[in-house]
Amino acid sequence: RRIAVKKSLDKDKPLPTELRKERDAVMHEHELADNHTIAARTKIDDEYEEAKYRDPKLLITTSRNPSSRLTQFQKELKIIMPNSIRINRGGYVLKDLVKICQTNSFTDLVLLHETRGEPDGLIVSHLPYGPTAYFGLSNVVLRHDLKGKVDPVSEAYPHLIFNE
Repeated sequence: RRIAVKKSLDKDKPLPTELRKERDAVMHEHELADNHTIAARTKIDDEYEEAKYRDPKLLITTSRNPSSRLTQFQKELKIIMPNSIRINRGGYVLKDLVKICQTNSFTDLVLLHETRGEPDGLIVSHLPYGPTAYFGLSNVVLRHDLKGKVDPVSEAYPHLIFNE
């Protein structure tokens, strides 16, 4: 109903009789609206807007003092995810890691966690303002845990086709 009232006000057409009650409220909104408020309502805040123009760049790191199993899992994730770089965390605090990511134009930070040598958590944070997702992992099987011969993983970029 409000949309119909706004359309008739914009086109300077007479209002239908059933919409005259809402006319005053819509007129008040219409008078207050200017270019800034109209753009703010129609523009969606999209943190992935730049994904159309540049490829994502991921930084993959672990918790401090990782086990060899977590380091191996980190290496396997680096192979799977295109445009990713793996670093050893060392003594860096999370705040310093985020600054490093921002200065080197990383789009995402992937942080791996473990409990008693078993990978159990994966945090993916989109920079600079989020969102951040936490994934719990259980029963992680690495490539060298598989029996038999395992073919090497192709490092070619995946071909994804999304219907619009």
